[in-house]
Amino acid sequence: MKKYLPILLLIILGISTRLLPHLPNFTAIGAVAIFAGRYLPKRYAVILPLMAMFLSDIIIGFYSISIMIAVYAGFAVMVYLGQRTQNTGWKTVATNTVVGSLIFYLLSNWAVWAFGTMYPHTLAGLSLSYFMGLPFFRNSLLADMFYTAVLVGGYEMSLALLQNNKITKTI
Repeated sequence: MKKYLPILLLIILGISTRLLPHLPNFTAIGAVAIFAGRYLPKRYAVILPLMAMFLSDIIIGFYSISIMIAVYAGFAVMVYLGQRTQNTGWKTVATNTVVGSLIFYLLSNWAVWAFGTMYPHTLAGLSLSYFMGLPFFRNSLLADMFYTAVLVGGYEMSLALLQNNKITKTI
């Protein structure tokens, strides 16, 4: 059970930031995806953020399956980008977090335009979808950067402290 506790805590973090009052799209799911890709075995990495999404969607409510697939795919891409940060520094983590947020924005707003009824299925409608999504993009980018800094930074600091503690105990 001890081995699965971090995974459970990450799922709880993802779910709680979606369920508790928050700014639109200011949740930890993107950061959980980056973190999972960076640190977890592949078999857990993709499942973790998607499980958090699915469990919270059970409570929040499901919507268009086509749009949901695009949203979930956006988080799967973020896991992939997190995997590309293994054994790299903070600049790569920050860059891939921004890229992941941008891909999520482009994919999810395209899906709302393509499969929804809010915008006309024209180039102007697609442009309007992206324009109207900008406040959500801002919030998700800020959340992804904040939560990724907390999760990855906290984990790396913990590793450094543990390593430093091991060194001082051997002296």
